[in-house]
Amino acid sequence: MAAGGGAAAAPAGWWIRLSDGYTRACARLARLCMMLSVAGMIALLAAVAFQVFGRHVLNDTPTWAESLSLLLVLYVTMMGAAVGVRDGTHIGFESLLLLVPAARRRFLLLLVHALVLAFGLLMAWNCAVLAESVHAYKIPNLGVSEGWKYMPATIAGGLIMIFSVEHIVAVLRDRKVEPSWR
Repeated sequence: MAAGGGAAAAPAGWWIRLSDGYTRACARLARLCMMLSVAGMIALLAAVAFQVFGRHVLNDTPTWAESLSLLLVLYVTMMGAAVGVRDGTHIGFESLLLLVPAARRRFLLLLVHALVLAFGLLMAWNCAVLAESVHAYKIPNLGVSEGWKYMPATIAGGLIMIFSVEHIVAVLRDRKVEPSWR
């Protein structure tokens, strides 16, 4: 600790290792979500194909296929939306960010990600409350709780919070979050 820099360097190194590990974990989580979404799309395609086959070939429409398809759409879109938040693939209005000075741009980025974090929190909380309020009711033709309709948004809200924290840390470190599929 000749110049006093040794004591300050250790915490900074710890913070960098922690944030780098968090970013790697978020990238893995995003890839897992997209793999689950792809599996959900395949299951959705199979359910719709079976429904069409049953209706037109067997002349006996499977009643559960439509309910399952609607449920799968919720899971696929919510997981994809959460990963879109992480990877920055949602439509955004960046013209304001391009017009402001760099110091204000950083503040605006932090504000935007903090607001997205708050949105994710409210989404997760309120959808969990909705899921709990209807858990005693069953989805017709599937026999599972109505609460399963609200779980995708609850999970996506949690993921949005996790990914927003990653963006906030990246802004604080003057970095960008790299998309998980590159």
